[in-house]
Amino acid sequence: MSAGDWFVLLNHELLLFAAVFFLIGALDELFVDLAYGWARLTGRAKSRRIVEEQLAHEPLRGRCAVFIPAWREDRVIGDTIRHALGVWRDEKLRLYVGCYSGDNATIAAAMSAAAGDPRLRIVVHDIQGPTCKADCLNRLYRALQLDEQRFGRRVRMVVLQDAEDMVDPAALSLLDRGMEEAEFIQLPVLALPQSESPWISGHYSDEFAESHAKTMVVRETFGAAIPGAGVGCAIDRVMLERLDRLRAGEGPFAAGSLTEDYELGQLVPALGGETKYLRARTADGRLIATRAYFPAHLGAAVRQKTRWVHGIALQGWDRLGWSGGLANCWMQLRDRRGPFAALLLATAYLLIVINTLRLVLEHFGKIGPMTISNGLEFLLWANFASLVWRVLLRAVFTTREHGLKQGLLAVPRVVVSNTIAIIAGRRALFAYARTLAGSPAQWDKTDHSSHPARPAATQVPA
Repeated sequence: MSAGDWFVLLNHELLLFAAVFFLIGALDELFVDLAYGWARLTGRAKSRRIVEEQLAHEPLRGRCAVFIPAWREDRVIGDTIRHALGVWRDEKLRLYVGCYSGDNATIAAAMSAAAGDPRLRIVVHDIQGPTCKADCLNRLYRALQLDEQRFGRRVRMVVLQDAEDMVDPAALSLLDRGMEEAEFIQLPVLALPQSESPWISGHYSDEFAESHAKTMVVRETFGAAIPGAGVGCAIDRVMLERLDRLRAGEGPFAAGSLTEDYELGQLVPALGGETKYLRARTADGRLIATRAYFPAHLGAAVRQKTRWVHGIALQGWDRLGWSGGLANCWMQLRDRRGPFAALLLATAYLLIVINTLRLVLEHFGKIGPMTISNGLEFLLWANFASLVWRVLLRAVFTTREHGLKQGLLAVPRVVVSNTIAIIAGRRALFAYARTLAGSPAQWDKTDHSSHPARPAATQVPA
């Protein structure tokens, strides 16, 4: 065989490989779409409507602790504290902010934001920092235990938020209501668009708009475990105690995991608890969700996605195995496809280059035309139809939450999303290999400089 024949053969085999597995993925996504459509038609996916005025005057059923871990978050933690204490005014609330002894700037920013509000409790870790998010959360849990012993009052639930979050005024009461139905509640998360980063930050807006409007609803509808997003979620106090005992008193949060929030949502059902995804809107249509700015630069986005893929897809398989019924195993399989999806996407973009080169070589008569079988042609057309459908759906969900302009931008942003997924998948595999060789998993946290509650004119440049 000549070099040209080998080139055509390689192109054909790569096309066949990508087309088959992309079609399998397309069918998986189609099943989710059909499940969501069925849930919508039967009313199971309909967002609740909440009268916000009633929630505002509805006292919490029990005491609540909000945990916010913070390492080098002096640029945003003050805004988060002021906003949270301003919109959540119930006296049964206490805000626990976890700082590190070597991070004086964050401690000072948190203290200045308190404005004398006794509901703020700053907990300083005795370690210089950083450790990992789960370790900081465990330190906050120990502080909560001491406060409960000191004052003789136990909390009913613990709410998890991040240092850059803008909480919804109605979220706390909604979570409090949800504790009547389950031991773990997750509210939606909205990644807000940023004008200075329409592509990198914007692709988060697309992904969260779709996954938290569709995939999470399907999980809830079919009884699969609800993964914690780390923000906008609440866990029953008794369940935290069970998790602490499960870890032999080392703390309820998995310090060895890069995605302790995801693991939390998976473990609650294993301990006999219920998980629930609560999607609700106010009478004027506002989605009750945690709002935040996500990374606006490529490097930061890749690091964050690397941590997610490493923690959920690779560590999750190791640490959690496979559990629950068919629906939960299906969702776990979807959660863990990240590295393979990155390989497929890389193959697809490589094929674009290869086939561009092939057409050029064919034009100059260097190689003969490639023959495509009827079967492969069918696969390619089926995948093309699936791509059009996927992009259209993403644009629809983005438009629903962020408006038509962002919905139109969601179409070309698919390329950005895929590119970041490819790079993050590769990095996650290498990071995972290092942990297998004995290196501990590192908390490669995201830096934050902007906050949704702050006027645009006063945002700190990244």
